[in-house]
Amino acid sequence: MKRIGILGGTFNPVHIGHLAIAQRARENLDLEKVFFVPSNLPPHKSSKNVLPPAQRYRMVQMAIEGNPYFDISDFEIKREGRSYSIDTVEHFYKLYLEKAKLYFIIGEDSFSTLDTWKHIEDIVKLADFVVVNRPGFNVEDSKIKVKTIDMPGLDISSSGVRKCLRLGKTVKYLLPEKVLKYIKRKKLYI
Repeated sequence: MKRIGILGGTFNPVHIGHLAIAQRARENLDLEKVFFVPSNLPPHKSSKNVLPPAQRYRMVQMAIEGNPYFDISDFEIKREGRSYSIDTVEHFYKLYLEKAKLYFIIGEDSFSTLDTWKHIEDIVKLADFVVVNRPGFNVEDSKIKVKTIDMPGLDISSSGVRKCLRLGKTVKYLLPEKVLKYIKRKKLYI
């Protein structure tokens, strides 16, 4: 049976932290593929400073190019409207039917809001939750069964990257080179 990872996010912009999380999950869970799923409109975030979906999708494409274990899905973007994880997990479940085990990869920031997610109990039936966290983060109090993967301190956030870009600070080692060139060429986040 295939083992498929799903890593959803706004990816505004995609950064090396996202890539490192996907790689760590792939290696630790022996995943055949990790799908990056850029959201259309994230339900838990303001869309005020979010780039259009097509630009975020393109940046993810550039970031994962050449990695045979990474792929991208435009499911949430094509769906339009708010992007709910239940819809995405159901999409992958139907796509693979009984031929794959699904792993829904999230960070500790998303984990702390699981109780607010739409149809969380249904997501748990279709996919295993994988929380990528820093050592010492505790998921034992969770009512939801999760697998954890420790990630050494990579404290990178898309909002931090955007702030650096706005202030004219370097983000050279925070973004894949192709993504950085794209951002500069399109004059994004300034």
